[in-house]
Amino acid sequence: MNISGIDHIELYVGDARQTAFYLCTAFGFTVCGQGGPETGLAGQRSLLLRQGGIQMVLTSGLVAEHPATEYVRRHGDGVAIVGIGVDDAAQAYHDLVERGAKPVSPPAEYVCDDVKVVVAEVSGFGDVTHRLVERHGPQREFLPGAIEVDEPDPHGDGKLLREIDHLAICVPAGTLDATAKYYEDVFGFNQIFEEYIEVGGQGMDSKVVQSPSQHVTFTLIEPDPERRPGQIDDFLSWHAGAGVQHVAFGTDDIVTAVGTLAEHGVRFLGTPPAYYDTLEERVGHLDAALEDLQRLGILVDRDHWGQLMQVFTESMHVRRTLFLEIIERRGALTFGSGNIKALYAAKQRELSGK
Repeated sequence: MNISGIDHIELYVGDARQTAFYLCTAFGFTVCGQGGPETGLAGQRSLLLRQGGIQMVLTSGLVAEHPATEYVRRHGDGVAIVGIGVDDAAQAYHDLVERGAKPVSPPAEYVCDDVKVVVAEVSGFGDVTHRLVERHGPQREFLPGAIEVDEPDPHGDGKLLREIDHLAICVPAGTLDATAKYYEDVFGFNQIFEEYIEVGGQGMDSKVVQSPSQHVTFTLIEPDPERRPGQIDDFLSWHAGAGVQHVAFGTDDIVTAVGTLAEHGVRFLGTPPAYYDTLEERVGHLDAALEDLQRLGILVDRDHWGQLMQVFTESMHVRRTLFLEIIERRGALTFGSGNIKALYAAKQRELSGK
């Protein structure tokens, strides 16, 4: 099974049109397709958003018994499906089920003219499903016949955000090792990083698993039950179980991207001024002006391969669960330890103050 990357993510939300308006207005996405009962998607309304190489589907249930309706009732708005690009969806489905994944939906074909898309679904973590996606022909179409694409350029201008860099996933205490092992044994991922973080009497363990292609990366996080409950425990409680805590969008110019997003009304987690006092001493030469980094609250760290800069939004949901990250990699392949601790502390300040 060859995994090419994250093909798309699908969020189940209470109001797809309202969510799309926010993501387009604030983050620069474009609505370029839709589907519903008229296209064979019974009981739902779905909107396709694109920017750069990012594809997001927003789905709302139109009836009480639709899975999206139940998902939102239980978890609130959130990532319900992670689409993974593969070279052969039917074979990948067979192999994954044979290795221990639970089957969700068998392979199905969507065909129109010279476009063919094959999809199949298997279990992931919590209530999140993995959709295996095999594509042939022009990439403008998404699911021929089910999602009607009406935007001529499938990738827009991509000025701000380029790709999905990684997903951060919270899992209940005691399940981190089993979740990481599932992705290693079933999906063939490699563990590339692990870290224990302690902040103010709270603690969390994390492991990062990644596909051999290095284009699908999951940061798995569990709270330390021996420490004081904190924001990971809050997420698991408010989300009612394991789920995607944040989606990280890669950019080629984080200073421009964050500045533009802030002008559009996006609110970011605050960073204490003292963080920048010795920043150059900690990470060496900075790839952006210190005054810009401090003004925008951008965190900087380094691994063996290079530098990374990242910043995190406040949650846009009433449950204070899902939020977003903007990240620029200047050679860095993993995650800086200092930034993970800084994120934990910043998120805790946000939750404590609101």
